[in-house]
Amino acid sequence: MPNAPELSPAAGPEAAGPAVSPPPAAPPAAPFAPWIPIRSLSPRQRERIAAHLLALSERDRYLRFGYAAGDAQIQRYVDGLDFDRDEVFGVFNRRLQLIALAHLAYPPPGQPGPQAAEFGGSVVAAARGRGYGARLFEHAMLHARNRGLDTLFIHALSENTAMLRIARKAGARVERDGSESDAYLKLPHDTLASQVEQWVGDGAAEIDYRLKQHSRLVGSLIDAIGEVRSGIGKRPGQTAKD
Repeated sequence: MPNAPELSPAAGPEAAGPAVSPPPAAPPAAPFAPWIPIRSLSPRQRERIAAHLLALSERDRYLRFGYAAGDAQIQRYVDGLDFDRDEVFGVFNRRLQLIALAHLAYPPPGQPGPQAAEFGGSVVAAARGRGYGARLFEHAMLHARNRGLDTLFIHALSENTAMLRIARKAGARVERDGSESDAYLKLPHDTLASQVEQWVGDGAAEIDYRLKQHSRLVGSLIDAIGEVRSGIGKRPGQTAKD
């Protein structure tokens, strides 16, 4: 908010004019990152994918999968991910923990009729309100259209208002059938610009991940050096308990 202009000194009350109350301050905006590094995942990341999903609360698991998925059911889901056909992507924090995850499931090759991909995603509670869910959906839209698909859809519980709101905001048509809803979004054809956008975004996300890896490695090395120096500084025969 710009600073209010300073008033010139006045000789008396008459010169100051009537007192005017300042307008109420606007509420602080929620933190929102202009660019979010969304990295494509591979089978090597199954352990991190499982850790993300297993950390979800019972309620969040219910909304994500449509039923109260237990640990064994989530592990079977992770083990069954087909990285050759589908795409799985996510957002890592500085500790290389997945704080947002999405699964873009493509139709089997040669399937007749409309070519549609299904989207499902989740965000850890501590990272919500930052636009991660919407960005994951936008990322899925870009990848699906560049793969030649014409529709992106979400099958979700009707009470999953956050996910359905993201779909509606992107222009999807939402059809409700009792406790479940389907959201359908028609995708434009891919263009050179959309292909370049995906290439640049994927490359930047990979660089971001490598930098985080390097930062973690340097931090671990510094900690190890500190432990060695601490050990060297002890008197001969002195233990950590002394």
